[in-house]
Amino acid sequence: MAIVEVKVPQLSESVAEATLLQWKKKVGEAIAADEILIEVETDKVVLEVPAPAAGVLTEIVQADGATVVAEQLLARIDTAAVAGAAAAPAAAPAAAPTAAAAPAQAASAAPAGGSKSDIAMPAAAKLMADNQLAAGSVPGTGKDGRVTKGDVLGAVASGASGAAAAAAPAQIPTGVPTKVLPQVAAPKAPNLGDRPEQRVPMTRLRARVAERLLQSQSSNAILTTFNEVNMAPVMDMRKRFQEKFEKEHGVKVGFMSFFVKAAVHALKKYPVLNASVDGNDIVYHGYFDIGIAVGSPRGLVVPILRNADQMSFADIEKKIGEFGAKARDGKLGLDDLTGGTFSISNGGTFGSMMSTPIINPPQSAILGVHATKDRAVVENGQIVIRPMNYLAMSYDHRIIDGREAVLGLVAMKDALEDPARLLFDI
Repeated sequence: MAIVEVKVPQLSESVAEATLLQWKKKVGEAIAADEILIEVETDKVVLEVPAPAAGVLTEIVQADGATVVAEQLLARIDTAAVAGAAAAPAAAPAAAPTAAAAPAQAASAAPAGGSKSDIAMPAAAKLMADNQLAAGSVPGTGKDGRVTKGDVLGAVASGASGAAAAAAPAQIPTGVPTKVLPQVAAPKAPNLGDRPEQRVPMTRLRARVAERLLQSQSSNAILTTFNEVNMAPVMDMRKRFQEKFEKEHGVKVGFMSFFVKAAVHALKKYPVLNASVDGNDIVYHGYFDIGIAVGSPRGLVVPILRNADQMSFADIEKKIGEFGAKARDGKLGLDDLTGGTFSISNGGTFGSMMSTPIINPPQSAILGVHATKDRAVVENGQIVIRPMNYLAMSYDHRIIDGREAVLGLVAMKDALEDPARLLFDI
């Protein structure tokens, strides 16, 4: 027997602990080298834990949902075992010890290797107990097949509780004396009708986002300035070169690359927008790492375009596409999310007309981009229809005065309404 240990991967310095998600293998199953066994969720990213060697999973030390730290033991793999043999209990000289060991072995394996399809949410479990519903008798419709309170209420309404109550006496072990108790009707579950509720814990990412947003609001003197931009020049340029751009670079040119270029253009003119606060010091950054807020199934993440001033339109579009795919698949790494000197949040993707974005600390400013809509505007005394976008820039008034904030946003507006400025840096 050659036992190999599976441990929590090394976490970043700012991450103290992590949470185990769902095991992808059960005890006794064969696994290949580098096959993903489980995912570990930190407050920034989800890390995959691969099998260090091929063999059979003989023991799961930490169950789903456990809180772990770097290098903590998660499971053991027998590299010399055969699938199926490792899960079978060893032969014992007496029948009684073997019989006693089997339930214990099943019990120890159930939390780690069992399916979540028969696990009830806490409120649902209590409701099942109140109505004498046996475990596994109610099909789950929640995430990973979990049984929700609504599932139990539906089962109660369809008469599942009567069937469970009839089967209950058969579960009492034979030969065990029982005391006859007075028959008391179980209290009826409250009729919630069409108002079901479900309580779930925050993910580490969501809790971290909440913590940072509160930190930002409590420690920064946040103020927001607004402006409007005529997007017609950008839209015309994009339409003119879209086909050639895609043929040349293998990616479509979007609006975000224009916003990134315009932001860098303004940050060069007003460096304090690209600075951060460290105690009583103002740190001016000689580089431009732009964070792009991206929605993912796990919540909001802000991957970083490093040295955005040195990136072409094609480089920006490719990197944003890569970030989007990684966020969707939960593949963003710590390096993708670390740092940043300025951020852009595109609420327009979801149809937002106006918002006041919150600064992503330790940064001191953030640009909010919104939906471009045809609106009536006045040009040269005439009312005309133009594709307008409302820009909002929130800034830390501790180090950024209104003058720099307003002029910085105007510089972005001018660059978008006359994209040729970006070529000549004027």
